[in-house]
Amino acid sequence: MSVTPDLVADPKRAVRAARWAEFKIFTRRFMRNPLGVVGLVIVVLLLFCAAFAPLLATHDPYLPSLTDRLAAPSATYWLGADELGRDIYSRILYGSQLTLLIVGLVIVTSAPIGLIIGAVSGTVGGWVDVIFMRITDVFLAIPKLLLALAFVAALGPGITNAALAITLTAWPPYARLARAEALIVRNSDYVNAVRLAGASEFRIIVFHVIPMCLSSVIVRMTFDMAGIILTAAGLGFIGLGAQPPLPEWGAMISTGRKFIFDQWWVATVPGIAIFTVSLGFNLLGDALRDLLDPHLRQRK
Repeated sequence: MSVTPDLVADPKRAVRAARWAEFKIFTRRFMRNPLGVVGLVIVVLLLFCAAFAPLLATHDPYLPSLTDRLAAPSATYWLGADELGRDIYSRILYGSQLTLLIVGLVIVTSAPIGLIIGAVSGTVGGWVDVIFMRITDVFLAIPKLLLALAFVAALGPGITNAALAITLTAWPPYARLARAEALIVRNSDYVNAVRLAGASEFRIIVFHVIPMCLSSVIVRMTFDMAGIILTAAGLGFIGLGAQPPLPEWGAMISTGRKFIFDQWWVATVPGIAIFTVSLGFNLLGDALRDLLDPHLRQRK
C-alpha cells in the first residue's frame, strides 16, 4: 500500500487507514470460506430473532390455549402448539433471547477469568504457575456437565445459577490456552526489552501478554458457545436450568419428549433450533480459527 503525504502528516489517520485495509483483507479472506459464511448467517439470524422477537412472534409465548393443545403445524401455528396450546414458533423466538443471555453471561465471565489466570501463570511462573495450574487440573479432571450439575444442584435451579455453574466449568480451557501463549511471549525480544526498560510484571501482562493471547481466546470463545448452549439445554432438560414457563429450548424438549411419537413437532422443533445454532457457532469458530490462529497462518 502506497503512503501518501497526507497520511505521513497525520499519524492517526495513517493508523486508521492501515486498520481499515487490514479489515478489508480479513473480510475478503473470510468470504472465501463458504462454511464460515453459513455459520455467520446463522449467528446473525439468531441475533436478529432475539432482538426482534416481540415483532416476529405471532402469539404470546406464555399464554396457554387448551382448545389448541398439541395442534399440528398450520397457518395459525406455523410450527405447531405444545401441550398447553402455546405457539412453538413464538416460544422458539423468545427462547433465543434466553440462549443468548446464558451464552453472554458465561462468556463475559469465564473468558476473562481464564485469560487472566493463564496470562499470570505463564508470565510469572514459579509457585504461582504451580498453584494456578493444579487448580485448573482439578476442574479439567471432572466432566463439564457433571461439574455443572453439582454446582447448579448446590446453588438451586434458575438461569442465573445455571450460567454461574457453567462459568465455573468453562474457564479452565481459557487458562490453559492463555498460559501456553504466555510461555512463548514472555521470553520474546520485545518483552525482554520492555522488562529491561523497567516495566513491572503487571504492565507486561496487561499491555503485552494478554493482547497476544486475545486472538486464540476469541477463537476458543466462538467454539465454546456451542458447548455452552448444549450444556444449558441439558440443564434445562433435567429441570435445573430455566424454570417454567420460560421458553428455554432444553426445557421445551423435556416437556415434549412424552409426545415424540404422536406429536413429533413439540420436541423436534426446539431440538432443530439447538442443532442449527450449535452448528452455526462451530462453523464460524472454525473459519475464525483459520484466519486468526497465528500457528495455522505460519504453516500456510
